[in-house]
Amino acid sequence: MDPKRELSSIDLAALVTELGRYEGAKVDKAYLYGDDLLRLKMRDFDRGRIELMIEVGDVKRAHMADPDHVGDAPGRPPNFAKMLRNRLGGADFAGASQYEFDRILVFEFERPDANTTIVAELFGQGNIAVLDEHGDVVQSLETVRLKSRTVAPGAPYEFPDSRINPLSVGYDKFVREMEASTSDVVRTLATQLNLGGLYAEEVCTRAGIEKETPIAEADESTYRAVYDALEALATRVTSGDFDPRLYLDADRVVDVTPFPLAEREAETLDEEAYDSFSVAVDEYFFRLDRSADESDSTEPTTSRPDFEAEIAKQQRIIEQQERAITGFDEQADEERAKAEALYAHYDVVDEILSTVQAARDDGVAWDEIRETLHAGADQGIPAAEAVIDVDGSNGTVTIDVGETRATIDATIGVEKNANELYQGAKRVEEKKEGAQAAIENTRAALEAVKARRDAWESEDADEGSEDESTSETDTDDIDWLSRKSVPVKRNEQWYERFRWFHTTDGYLVIGGRNADQNEELVKKYMSRGDRFFHAQAHGAPVTILKATGPSEKAKDVDFSDKTLQQAATFAVSHSSVWKSGQFAGDVYMVDPDQVSKTPESGEFIEKGSFVIRGDRTYFDDVEVDLAVGIQCEPQTRVVGGPTAAVEAAAETNLQLQPGKYAQNDMAKLCYRRLKERFADTTFVRKVASADLIQEQLPAGGSELIE
Repeated sequence: MDPKRELSSIDLAALVTELGRYEGAKVDKAYLYGDDLLRLKMRDFDRGRIELMIEVGDVKRAHMADPDHVGDAPGRPPNFAKMLRNRLGGADFAGASQYEFDRILVFEFERPDANTTIVAELFGQGNIAVLDEHGDVVQSLETVRLKSRTVAPGAPYEFPDSRINPLSVGYDKFVREMEASTSDVVRTLATQLNLGGLYAEEVCTRAGIEKETPIAEADESTYRAVYDALEALATRVTSGDFDPRLYLDADRVVDVTPFPLAEREAETLDEEAYDSFSVAVDEYFFRLDRSADESDSTEPTTSRPDFEAEIAKQQRIIEQQERAITGFDEQADEERAKAEALYAHYDVVDEILSTVQAARDDGVAWDEIRETLHAGADQGIPAAEAVIDVDGSNGTVTIDVGETRATIDATIGVEKNANELYQGAKRVEEKKEGAQAAIENTRAALEAVKARRDAWESEDADEGSEDESTSETDTDDIDWLSRKSVPVKRNEQWYERFRWFHTTDGYLVIGGRNADQNEELVKKYMSRGDRFFHAQAHGAPVTILKATGPSEKAKDVDFSDKTLQQAATFAVSHSSVWKSGQFAGDVYMVDPDQVSKTPESGEFIEKGSFVIRGDRTYFDDVEVDLAVGIQCEPQTRVVGGPTAAVEAAAETNLQLQPGKYAQNDMAKLCYRRLKERFADTTFVRKVASADLIQEQLPAGGSELIE
């Protein structure tokens, strides 16, 4: 049995009832591990130090953790963690809630100057969004831009479309949803009622109903038994009546639940009882992480990964996604068919709605309206005969229009109801677009697994330890992309806080990121023999081609045309030329003694600007050209610069051009693309986070050159 790696909606509903115990705790610090695990270190006056862990990667969880279960803090904090530290330092934890019945948790924090909300999306690709007091996104781990919703810095946060909450659904609506299905009972509970597979089976078992009973054969007694079991489950969750269980298979954790499940007991699993569900969840994921670490340490490179199992898993996911897309097509067609049926039977539908609205205006109760319509049907009145049900709790009427049955809003007219159905079809199609994007990601993951399998199988059988002890002189022959474990070798250099790259001839080029760095480069790091470059466009950085290092004696160097051209390309690519979406600009070059901070009489020079005196060497119509890649030798790090220079230094790279994606979005996209190319994906996370990649990118929009 595969261990659970994601918390279910019922798990999250149970956790929320316990998280309220920690209200009032103060936030000390925020940490981001890799690109998907957020840790908030807090102080509770009763409990002392507590840790809130939110993970949205392959593992999806959110819970309080024992400080002893938390790993050492990572080194250099990324921008996301820095932002959270600024916003949350000293803030009070004001509570947590679950958005409807979705796998989304909302954490509220209060501080006198400003309140902050953290939204953890524990579904799909996973995401964490930080919102200001107005509900606008300050920053998010992933940017989402779909027709149905947007999660992007500066924009209002948008939740996904609402789903049925099985813990609060009324009996009439429950029956309608069940009857609308063409599947069996357990699948309908899992999908239409959003219970998920395990709890759908649990409800059937508790109800004493055969799971695979076709909906066509289900009757009132079936629905009542299932609903009663569902209601009992809901009562237990909402009241906090927990008896948490951690389930094990041969000493390996496989599941954690807020109360014992008949489905798990039937599998004869070992179990451990806990007083708190939050503690049980923490213990589960701590052991899950530890077992994964032990597996990695005992079989780091000698045992062959189960590529076939992973390939089969990805193929199953693709099949499920394809079925979902087909289902979206059918659902959209059904919604349109209902809308068209309303217009085809306009007079009958209008009479029904007018009758109901007039009765409500006169203060007639919904139950009385239902009885009146049923009496009219018995008398053979066509409009009354078309009414299947009246639901006063939702203000809807279910009608039979030809071969179609539709549930419509009784408070609005035919046209608005039809429009709602058309809009519903449109929303379903937008979900289809999201599913199509997801299936492409899965197909890419499948190809990546196949590539790793092929790379593994292509290695010599005796590679083993010989490969691990490869000498420095043999590193040029190593296929770093296919290697299962890439050693991290890092010695950060003085110039890495600036923009920088090495030309193909080996010369260092550095550029300022802001006015302060422009001043520093000229005053402290520019020497005789260097070359000063600057784009003609306003808003360009100081760019210096170094002839020698800062501790070396200055000397004159006869730079090649290729080196000069690469420095000019770097200067124009990081100027406002790129930001404005242009593809070329002019650049000039001068010697260090031509650069001065002394203005002409009566003039003023802004910080980061300089006076250039004497003749200039111009490079006309220099094309922007920028690439970003990962270097494996002699250091492991992110490199950026003109494509030719990056190709010479990096094991793999991506080429960019001005485009539509913001700098932080492009950095995340580059991270994902580069991560897919290495068999050792943990290596990419260690040396090439999205923040480190972003440091190599120009200001303004970009896109990849495929």
